[in-house]
Amino acid sequence: MLEVKEALKVYGEGEARVVALDKVSLKVNKGDYIAIMGPSGSGKSTLLNIIGGLDRISGGEVLLDGKRIDNLDENSLVEVRRRRIAYVFQQYHLLPSLTAVENVYMPLLFGGSNGQGLDKAMEFLKMVGLEKRALHKPGQLSGGEQQRVAIARAIIHNPSLILADEPTGNMDQKTGADILEVFARLNEEGRSIVMVTHSPEVARHAKEIVYLKDGRRVERVEQK
Repeated sequence: MLEVKEALKVYGEGEARVVALDKVSLKVNKGDYIAIMGPSGSGKSTLLNIIGGLDRISGGEVLLDGKRIDNLDENSLVEVRRRRIAYVFQQYHLLPSLTAVENVYMPLLFGGSNGQGLDKAMEFLKMVGLEKRALHKPGQLSGGEQQRVAIARAIIHNPSLILADEPTGNMDQKTGADILEVFARLNEEGRSIVMVTHSPEVARHAKEIVYLKDGRRVERVEQK
């Protein structure tokens, strides 16, 4: 499905040169649920951003279904992200003036959908258990509810790959557990998930853990 081949990411030049990723390789197959762990500065978020096309690699390749995406122009990359890859951030990035269902609907609106897309947005809100909060604005929702709205918005185009960067980082244990249940259901439906986390407890929900250190992949551990 997705393959990262010896990804190199370098920032700066000369004495200011920093190697954020040092020839890291990673395969993500259909139905995988991978947690990426490592100390601060190990390259976790950089790797996720490169997979999602939010950052450009300095060397190596990124392939989706056997086709390179790292060398696509920006418009083509936007289309890949819109249709095939979902990105869930630690911050929810919801529009405060819109209701929950309107926030979920926004990607469809940008994609040229008509008003019937609101019905689809309601379906995805129901998928994350928030259909009864559809008409509430973000300021009327808890942090966990806002994150579920953000997840529904991210997956409304039925992407095969979900990338999540510390999606429970700002939450208490109970709220974080609710979000992880949503990811577990999405994975059971066949979606692949790659999640960056600093929490061993969160990582235990994944099927595999990839450890990074100093921009290098040091270990990949399967979990039961």
